[in-house]
Amino acid sequence: MYRLIQRQNFVSSASSLLTDRTAILAVTVFLNVSGFTIINPVVPLLVGRYVPESQLALTVGVIVSVYAACAFLAAPVLGALSDRYGRRPVLLVSLFGSAIGYVVFGIGGALSVLFAGRIIDGLTAGNIGAIYASVADVTPPAERGRVYGMLGAAGGVGFMFGPVVGGLLGEISPTAPLFAAAVLALLNMLWVHVALGETLPAERRAPVLRWRQLNVLSQFSGVLSDRTLRIAFAASFLFYFAATMMQSNISVFMIEVLRFGPLGIGMALFVVGIMDILAQGVLTRRLLPRYGEYRLARAGLMINAAGFLLIGAIVLLPSVFLLILAIVVFTLGDGLFMPAMNGLVANAASDETQGRVQGAYQGQQAIARIFGPLLAAALALNLGTSAPYWAGALIVAAGTVMLTGLRQVGQPR
Repeated sequence: MYRLIQRQNFVSSASSLLTDRTAILAVTVFLNVSGFTIINPVVPLLVGRYVPESQLALTVGVIVSVYAACAFLAAPVLGALSDRYGRRPVLLVSLFGSAIGYVVFGIGGALSVLFAGRIIDGLTAGNIGAIYASVADVTPPAERGRVYGMLGAAGGVGFMFGPVVGGLLGEISPTAPLFAAAVLALLNMLWVHVALGETLPAERRAPVLRWRQLNVLSQFSGVLSDRTLRIAFAASFLFYFAATMMQSNISVFMIEVLRFGPLGIGMALFVVGIMDILAQGVLTRRLLPRYGEYRLARAGLMINAAGFLLIGAIVLLPSVFLLILAIVVFTLGDGLFMPAMNGLVANAASDETQGRVQGAYQGQQAIARIFGPLLAAALALNLGTSAPYWAGALIVAAGTVMLTGLRQVGQPR
């Protein structure tokens, strides 16, 4: 009898999982983040096959920027398409594009092929925007920040899982993580097809899709006419600009300063995943109801700036302990800021414009990813390895000042 009850409870739990859209989207985020982080430990090694060591940081930065440029062009368009035709088709196409891009990058053979792989992935990079819009479709405004925190925690599990697996596979073959990432993207696509129903009903979709809505610049002009969104976008742009400086450079930084290999890089990024889970899955859920999105976002920026300073200090005092401390502080700031800002942006958009706003929000992050890696590479090349992190601290501090403008548009102190 006990075993029968256990089995019934298991079936009931599984059924609940497949009908709970938040849980389904959390699995989607986990697989998505696992896929694109599994390649992080080996990208410098693959690029290093085709360029001299002195050009490695610059070339990796350019590859990241090219991906971001393609995502900038595509994300708002995919967001508008999701407002008209639904979130699910856009998500499926995006995941399939990621799988193709990973395979092309893994095949390699020339630097141009590596660029082609990232271009393909970038032009179909609409999965995160579609996921966030799906959350807004089915979640009351007061709950969105908390749900975004839960999805961030799911991403943290992926960030914990992906780099470690990538590091282990990278010890076998530098290309193995790329093919593993492609498999994860296809599994994610299958999961979405089987488990995720459409979150945007036909009666709430945009009635028509005009050509001007597919113009990237018109997407931004429409969104930025709202003052709350304009301030939120400006502050988050500075945050993501600095964050992408770190993300594009940190693997090269660990190789050059601490002499890490793929497994060491993977283990360091494992710490990032743990902190993401704690910050977004535990702290954010408890702090949001008490302090609100605005205060949490501002605190996250200040903590994040301190993390940048600690990373820069590693050049002066090379230490694995200092690296771990820096990662903990940096990721804590990330984990507080991102779900809080996602909630602010989602609550400022209407049902009919949610996909377009989320697409534009992902698009402005893509703009940051175009120029952030280039600035990081230029600073590291000309001013030293720690320069991107000192600059990152200043940029995030500027974002903190920018965010205070939300006080004037009805946000709590």
